[in-house]
Amino acid sequence: MSRRGWALFLAMSLIWGVPYLLIKVAVEELPPVVVVFGRCVLGAALLLPWTVARGQLRPALRRWRPLLAFTVLEMTGPWLLLAYAEQTLSSSLTGLLVAGVPFVAALAGRLTGEEERLGRVRLLGMGLGVVGIAVLLGLDVEGLAPLPLLAVALVVVGYATAPLIVSRALPDVPGVAAGAVALTVTSLVYAPFAVPRLGEAARAPADALLAVLLLGVVCTAVALALFFALIREVGPQRALVITFLNPAVAVLLGVLLLDEPFTLGLAVGLPVVVLGCVLATRRSPVRRDRAELGDVDAAVP
Repeated sequence: MSRRGWALFLAMSLIWGVPYLLIKVAVEELPPVVVVFGRCVLGAALLLPWTVARGQLRPALRRWRPLLAFTVLEMTGPWLLLAYAEQTLSSSLTGLLVAGVPFVAALAGRLTGEEERLGRVRLLGMGLGVVGIAVLLGLDVEGLAPLPLLAVALVVVGYATAPLIVSRALPDVPGVAAGAVALTVTSLVYAPFAVPRLGEAARAPADALLAVLLLGVVCTAVALALFFALIREVGPQRALVITFLNPAVAVLLGVLLLDEPFTLGLAVGLPVVVLGCVLATRRSPVRRDRAELGDVDAAVP
């Protein structure tokens, strides 16, 4: 990847490792629908005026069909499902389960004719990522209710397919504009359910309200702008490899701040996950036939 790609990749690896902690803190005191609504309203309040000021709203709305599909798969469905799941699951386990996103994305890319090739080195990296996540897990999942696990599985599917829509159907829509529209739509969807409970939410402890604030500003508004830039810089499949490092951040925060279990798997699995990320994000080899023609775009960045 380019230097810009690595900078965006590392920033997103950290920023989207934090929401699992914040969601866990928030849903201890607030209903999941209020958490999602607050997050989306704050994000939209920051991104929508910027979009309007730059004259990008109307062009984005012309692509409303794929934009609506992206909204449902990336926000409207997954964020409520995550909040619901974390009422039962630890933030560490939730983050680790979401690490399955790159593999579902690779499968979806193959099924939809994605041109980006997965060479042996990248496949090895993704395999190491699986091993690392399995070791990192180090948690006993027996006895957990199946519905929260199913909710996270649906989140994985949504997160894996949404970037394909961005790269294929929304290449000319600025990321901030797409994010602003998606956040606004999701806010409107959940408003009838969340607004009647805002009075109750206002009496929640300060740490829960602060968690929602950080979710909306940092993990939503800022993160979405960076994520769209990352997809366009390195491609959807490579961009989703951040979900290998997100769980590591989630586990560390859960252990340090929420007293969640620290296991031997954490010490052993983290280096394996990092190595898997490095290999899985390597530049694909230049195809010989195109290289001979001097095609500078032959290699995937």
